[in-house]
Amino acid sequence: MIGMNYDYPEGSYERRAEIEADHESYIRGLLYFLSHDPGVTPDIRAEMSSWGWAKDEFTDNNYFPYKLYIREARRMIGEYVMTEHHCLGDSIAPGAIGMAAYTMDSHNCQRVVVHENGKAMVRNEGDVQVGGFPPYPIAYHALTPKQEECTNLLVPVCLSASHIAYGSIRMEPVFMVLAQTAAVAASMAIDQRSSVQEIDIPKLQKKLEEDPYLDGTLPDILSDNEDEGRAIINGNWE
Repeated sequence: MIGMNYDYPEGSYERRAEIEADHESYIRGLLYFLSHDPGVTPDIRAEMSSWGWAKDEFTDNNYFPYKLYIREARRMIGEYVMTEHHCLGDSIAPGAIGMAAYTMDSHNCQRVVVHENGKAMVRNEGDVQVGGFPPYPIAYHALTPKQEECTNLLVPVCLSASHIAYGSIRMEPVFMVLAQTAAVAASMAIDQRSSVQEIDIPKLQKKLEEDPYLDGTLPDILSDNEDEGRAIINGNWE
């Protein structure tokens, strides 16, 4: 339902509820159309008609999920902003507390009518897919607000990042790493009676590196045969 979500980030609770209802209506209507409308080819109608709502999920909500999936909405502008340059490795984020590793992608944002060879055609506009770069670090201060605005808040999900960088960072494993970082940093700020911006970042990094599970167990050791500086291969291995 491209373009019908524009009001969501700044919308009231009532407006957001309207947008959620509109999306549910659209999805239900699209699936009904594909399985029933005579304008759809019989093979597609037959295949779609063989499917239905999961009988054991969301049974008290007419078999539909309770909440709309929000990929991206409002984000903080904090002490440090992650950008495309960090994803591509052109800039290295200072105070690294975790790694991200995913393509920079942005879904289509609008449908436009274009005229080609005397015919009007509908095109989707806005899709971006840029990958092929290695994992890159995320700055601790991308999780903290500007100090003059707030000193006791950490934001691991709606962190300080540009739209295109957020498209890469926004993966659940990365959110888990950032959430663990935020928890350790919050504990440090409480113990030190300091703001979240003023904690000892090297101490935070050391804690995350030496005790990644926060239970005193040793960190995992990754052995990679392509690491020529550390790995020596003996024998005929494939």
